[in-house]
Amino acid sequence: MTQTIISLGAHIFDVQVLPVEAIPPGQDAVLVDQIRFSPAGTAAGTAITLAKLGAAVRTAGAVGTDPIGDLLLSLLARYGVDTSLVLRRPEVQTSASVLPIRPDGSRPAFHVLGANLAYGPDDAPTAEIARSTHLHLGAPELMGGDGAAQILAPARAAGVTTSADLLAPGDPGLFEWIAPALPHLDYLLPNEEQVVGLTGAATLEEGVRVLLDRGAGCVAVTRGAHGALVMTADTTTAVPAFAVDVVDTTGCGDAFSAGFLRGIGLGRPLREAAVLGCAAAALVAQGLGSDHGAFDLAVADGFAASAPALDILDTTEVN
Repeated sequence: MTQTIISLGAHIFDVQVLPVEAIPPGQDAVLVDQIRFSPAGTAAGTAITLAKLGAAVRTAGAVGTDPIGDLLLSLLARYGVDTSLVLRRPEVQTSASVLPIRPDGSRPAFHVLGANLAYGPDDAPTAEIARSTHLHLGAPELMGGDGAAQILAPARAAGVTTSADLLAPGDPGLFEWIAPALPHLDYLLPNEEQVVGLTGAATLEEGVRVLLDRGAGCVAVTRGAHGALVMTADTTTAVPAFAVDVVDTTGCGDAFSAGFLRGIGLGRPLREAAVLGCAAAALVAQGLGSDHGAFDLAVADGFAASAPALDILDTTEVN
């Protein structure tokens, strides 16, 4: 069966500036090497890499009727993403970020939530979701766990595989807000800081256990240069990151999600799916923006087979 994915949730228009070591004072100006823009967000950014890897992808969510929204949708369409399920909201601007990229690839963010807050469970295309093979929910915290559950539960009942990724930083106060969604998720794809911050656990593994105990079927955690940790109730698997020259970490988590979910859709074991996720993240990290890299599934698989891995794992596989 062809993998057909609806990536629903956060759509963001990113403007990246490289390199930025400090914001100049007053009205001073600094020359930089590059300024560009790209589609981003836990729904739109993930959709781009999924499309590159050969999945049939539709996005659902909300953007404004402003020129930023026009441009965001046109850029998604250029990558083969179907945006016909995206709603236009005239009363709010399209969500956007300005990202000053530091020389080491890290970046702070100036962000407007915008139209992403104007989308809820009543807006979800339930019939279209039921006809897909996979629903990926980007930033369920924007509508809350109860709202997310209203979208995820009927999808699961229709036999659709479900997953979610978080956008907000880990905050213990956020955990109960999103917890009602967890029993309806086959896969949860947070980063390490989110897991530890949300659960208040002493270790990453303990934090993942909390998420599993609250109902998530599998938790695949991105760990930056430490790769990824994939856990179910019965298995723990650590996968290393690949050694690359990092230009920009923007969208690496979304790229991992896309690679991992594409691997799952192709029937690959969890370890192999996580390797594909790490490969996609590494390919994106070597340039500016969530959409960097003209790669496809064959290129990503070839990269995974030949690129050196970073030898800094601190978690061993347990079966």
